[in-house]
Amino acid sequence: MVNGIAALDAIGAYGRVAGGIAPAAPSAKSPAAPAESGGGFGSIVSQMVGGTAETLGKAEQASLRQIAGKGDLIDVVTAIGAAENALDTMVAVRDKVVSAYGEIMRMQI
Repeated sequence: MVNGIAALDAIGAYGRVAGGIAPAAPSAKSPAAPAESGGGFGSIVSQMVGGTAETLGKAEQASLRQIAGKGDLIDVVTAIGAAENALDTMVAVRDKVVSAYGEIMRMQI
């Protein structure tokens, strides 16, 4: 059951990055949707990496403002929490991609 929960977490993260696509309602057009939007898995990963880097940068800037005495501690904690969530999502997606690659490599042709 743990694998099922982890898979749902990965699907939810994929949906958030893809623009808020709900993971529970697959449509008949789902397989063609990435090609129609001009992107694909690579562009989604690129957006996710860019968003994560941006979130980490914002957390760093908030921390630097706090150290300089110009920032609010609540803003720092909020920014760090958002950065932690973004990084956790990236790690979960990476782990799923590596796991899927391992499964593909074990397939017999």
